[in-house]
Amino acid sequence: MRSLLKPAAGLVCLFALATAGCSTASDGTESDSTESAETSDKAPATPVTSYAPYVSATDASDLDSAGSPTTYNLAFVISTGSGCTPKWNDSDPIGDSAVKSRIARLKEGGATVRVSFGGASGKELAATCDNAAELAKAYGTALDAAGSDQADFDIEGDELTDSDSVDVRSEAIALLQKERTDLDVSFTLPVMPSGLDADGLALLESANNSAVQVSTVNLMTMNYGESYDGDMGDYAITSANSAHDQLMDVFGTSDAAAWRGMALTSMIGVNDVEGETFTLSDAGQVRAFAAEKGVAWVSMWSTFRDQECVAGDADENDALTNCSGVVQGAGAFGEAFAG
Repeated sequence: MRSLLKPAAGLVCLFALATAGCSTASDGTESDSTESAETSDKAPATPVTSYAPYVSATDASDLDSAGSPTTYNLAFVISTGSGCTPKWNDSDPIGDSAVKSRIARLKEGGATVRVSFGGASGKELAATCDNAAELAKAYGTALDAAGSDQADFDIEGDELTDSDSVDVRSEAIALLQKERTDLDVSFTLPVMPSGLDADGLALLESANNSAVQVSTVNLMTMNYGESYDGDMGDYAITSANSAHDQLMDVFGTSDAAAWRGMALTSMIGVNDVEGETFTLSDAGQVRAFAAEKGVAWVSMWSTFRDQECVAGDADENDALTNCSGVVQGAGAFGEAFAG
């Protein structure tokens, strides 16, 4: 990897994003091992954009399978609050038998699962574990419980601005990748139409400094703020374009590899910010854009909200919890994102 400002001695391509990998040139620098389009006898295959929605790790939904996801993002593993013990949503033990059964059912159709650490609520483990070794062990415990070699770190809010926890997390992930050489790592970060903010870029720089092999940077294309009142599909694309240029700079990689190192996650329907509504048309627009650019995967928050709210039913009418707040068929967003 390389840092934000200066190349390091190791890899200078975003790990696993340039699918052909990197090779070391005779002068010790890194070079792309893939032949260029001009010299290759065969045109490179178009990267396939997969669909990987966020699901509840503890509660099944009839909408989980809409769009036939290739991967499920299991939300969320966080700390118990004061120690280094991981739990699902601060409530269920990491080895809970019901959760294991749910994960097994999600995998029945051939899909994989990615464990998502963090989220908007509760304490991410890096904020409560004492050191990197202890943190790496906690992450590994959760991955083993889920039978997964994919880790997503959803870092936002106070956790994103805490430089100490950011650095210990980077050290822990690097330790974990030394033990698990096939571990796929993604960071899920907030984004604006102007791109990643300074805190998000600092987190990626920290990961580079610890030699973390980053597979994907997942952009949360949602909740931009009251100053943004336009089309949510357009904003998602503008945000992706801005972040793409930043990823090229951060990881010193090619145009195509930066796209392949990106994922896009939208909050379907009504967002947390008043006036922001992500429609089915927006979903189709984002899917088409992602497929054209070769983005690694698209996602949404979340499968259990992929349905129309039930009028007159207070328990089934919370657009921020269990429905989308827009007129739709059940599972329609999943089908749109799957393409």
